[in-house]
Amino acid sequence: MATVTVNGQEIELGDDERLNGIQAAARAGVEIPHYCWHAGMSVVASCRMCLVEAGRKTAEGDVQMVPKLVPACQTPATDGTVFVTNSEKVVQARAMVEEDLLIRHPIDCPICDKAGECHLQDYHFEHGRDQRRADIKPFTSRRRELGDTVTLFVDRCVMCTRCVRFTREISGTKELFVVNRGAHEEIDVFPGFPLDNKMSGNVVDLCPVGALGDRDFLYQQRVWFMKSHDNVCAGCSTGCSIKVEENQDRVYRVKPRENPHINQWWMCDEGRYGLSHIHDPRRCLQPQRGDGSEYANVEWTELPAELEGKLRDAGRIGVVLSPHLTVEEAYLLATYIRKCDPDALLAVGPIPAQGEDEAFPNGFTIRAEKCPNRAGVEAIVSQLGGQLVAWDDFLTRLDGGEFAVAWVTGGYKTEWIDEPTAARFTNVKTLIVQDLFGSPLWERATYRLPGASFAEREGSYVNVEGRLQSFRWAVRPPSGVMVEGQLYWRLLERQGLFKARAVLDEVAREIAHFSPAATEIPEHGVDLKSNQLAGV
Repeated sequence: MATVTVNGQEIELGDDERLNGIQAAARAGVEIPHYCWHAGMSVVASCRMCLVEAGRKTAEGDVQMVPKLVPACQTPATDGTVFVTNSEKVVQARAMVEEDLLIRHPIDCPICDKAGECHLQDYHFEHGRDQRRADIKPFTSRRRELGDTVTLFVDRCVMCTRCVRFTREISGTKELFVVNRGAHEEIDVFPGFPLDNKMSGNVVDLCPVGALGDRDFLYQQRVWFMKSHDNVCAGCSTGCSIKVEENQDRVYRVKPRENPHINQWWMCDEGRYGLSHIHDPRRCLQPQRGDGSEYANVEWTELPAELEGKLRDAGRIGVVLSPHLTVEEAYLLATYIRKCDPDALLAVGPIPAQGEDEAFPNGFTIRAEKCPNRAGVEAIVSQLGGQLVAWDDFLTRLDGGEFAVAWVTGGYKTEWIDEPTAARFTNVKTLIVQDLFGSPLWERATYRLPGASFAEREGSYVNVEGRLQSFRWAVRPPSGVMVEGQLYWRLLERQGLFKARAVLDEVAREIAHFSPAATEIPEHGVDLKSNQLAGV
């Protein structure tokens, strides 16, 4: 086991660990500032912000230091390595780097989208000089579009080249490169090849300053007004760990959250920008009762008793559990339906798919399966229903007149059912539809129940690789909408407020497949396939 010394503090590294100076210092609780280095990409050591003193401890206990400062990002932390990050020599080097960057950097922080989360701002306050020695130049801000999603503010760039390396090493598309030389270097795109890949939004996250701006988010909100919530992307079955950032219950931005087991540091543009459905004015916002032609609003407080009366002794019940439901919601609804009708049929809703899985050079994959929890819902249906019934099988039984009552959950952000398919529900006496938007099936429903989007619910998803992640709601649903889990909790007459964690504990006890979730879920999720916790 290797021993590394950071500012006099000894830390031990595992036999298989390969860390550099920045990572070793972080292990000791010491932050080494840096611009160009990123754990997910190659090392270029160009910004020189991470310069430290380094040396080696001999077998006799003496320390031999290298005479010059070295970049911590490029210096391996091996047995006996010594790092000094707080000497006067290091302090002066950092101040010099900061001063050099600010000589050419426009001081336009009040209008810069990165203000409040900018490394240049933070490092200047912590490591920069106490006063400016160079003349302040007139403010300029050259701006050009790199593609449909990203804007470049040329004068703000500190030439860390993170964005260039991302397009070469992670997306593999190579649109970005460095033009000119010396003080005239700039980031640009090859002529006729704009930044147009399915992961382009990540370069904005990577930029340590305000040089790269998200065109969708630009000038929409100041970051200090927003609250950030850990969540899971519902765009496909990869299940990227994300942060949902909102202000006053309006989602303004989604960013990836590091998870080495799923998405590493990245997310695709489809998940990043596919948020319009959350605040779409076409969303269904009021529960209604009707006969297919005329409808009247009904209060949520009245629904549990009314639905109970319709479902009890009504005949055979068929319920379709959407792959957009959480594990907890699917379990509660299935439990309630089987309570009303022990012979009720449980089926999995349509699995939306688009194209084929698309893998990138670093292993990140955009899944063709455009739902977050197919694996979790299938496990619930298989266990509580005794068999796995798919959507097509359900429709076949529906055609045979098997069901007097059908409860269909949706939550799809795009059209998912056509008129001919909806017409197959004609002979169902009571049709309950829960969905985000209207549809041909919604128009035929006896009860129309508006549902919640992924950002408005709490619970757990199981991704395509069998990893369960739990999350909390980020924004409250629009007025008139009740989150599915809250409704099912009330239908089962459970006391208090709906708590997803309490339901997951029950699921873990009742269904062996979910038993690893009986303990507290770590930040990076729990692997249901190997029954091993991740992220601890």
